[in-house]
Amino acid sequence: MNTAIRPVPIHRSDLHVFLVGPRPEVRKYVDMYTDEQRLVLSVRPGITDYASIEYIDENRLLAQAVDPDRTYIEEIMPAKIALNMRYIEHQTLGEYLKIIFLTFVKIIR
Repeated sequence: MNTAIRPVPIHRSDLHVFLVGPRPEVRKYVDMYTDEQRLVLSVRPGITDYASIEYIDENRLLAQAVDPDRTYIEEIMPAKIALNMRYIEHQTLGEYLKIIFLTFVKIIR
């Protein structure tokens, strides 16, 4: 048996944390957060969220920007935080399922 490849058990409680929640941000940008924005850091991260869905083409947007870092800091980062706050303020099963559904729809398009 190949010991390098093993199935990893996922418990139901882990699944919620693993799938939906704000995506972790690079430390450089976290250091710029206001106290209010730091609320995003109080919830467990996930692999998808409203910001991931909305900014699925973030790399393209930044590649087209004259100053990508400034564009990210002044436009994209605040919008992503606002989307994350939306999830934090409305953490319901319906919202969770909606984010998963929207993620799949965005990926298959």
